[in-house]
This record gives sequence, structure tokens and C-alpha cells, in this order.
Amino acid sequence: MIVRIMGEGQYQVASSLLDELNVIDNKIVDYVAKENETDFKKELSNLIVAIKENGTPIDDADIVESDIIVPPEDLTLEEAAGIFSGEGLIED
Repeated sequence: MIVRIMGEGQYQVASSLLDELNVIDNKIVDYVAKENETDFKKELSNLIVAIKENGTPIDDADIVESDIIVPPEDLTLEEAAGIFSGEGLIED
């Protein structure tokens, strides 16, 4: 699976990591719905760290379609409301 972190590049991530990423994604959806900016920011950071620590960076010269696009860490709560709703980034 290819995951793009906006502004930071793409990572090859094992499908086995998808469940862990989905748990974090669902937490983000919940915090955004509750307008809990502090925990939303924390979980978005956790999502990005999990991808970076467990994924393999893809060379910028390689053009590969992303399966999931993760917004940047500086995303505002207002911007997140349009992205992290329903099932979030990762479908259950």
C-alpha cells in the first residue's frame, strides 16, 4: 500500500499495518466530531509517525499513485472536519 503524507513524500506500508492506522484514523474522526483539537492534533501526529516509522520511503523521482493521502501535521481542526468524517481516511 502506498501512503502519501502531504508535503513529506510517499511511503510503502505493509497491509498488516492498516488495522493499526485505521484505529488511529477512527480516533481522529471521533476527536474532530467532538471538536477536541488537542487530541485530534496528537492522533494526527501519531498517524504520521506510525507511517514514517513502519513504512519505507519511496524515492521522489518515482511516480506512484497513492492509496491513501494523509494531510499534513499542521492541519487545522476546521480543515480536518472536511477530511476526517464518516469512515475517515481508511475505510473500515
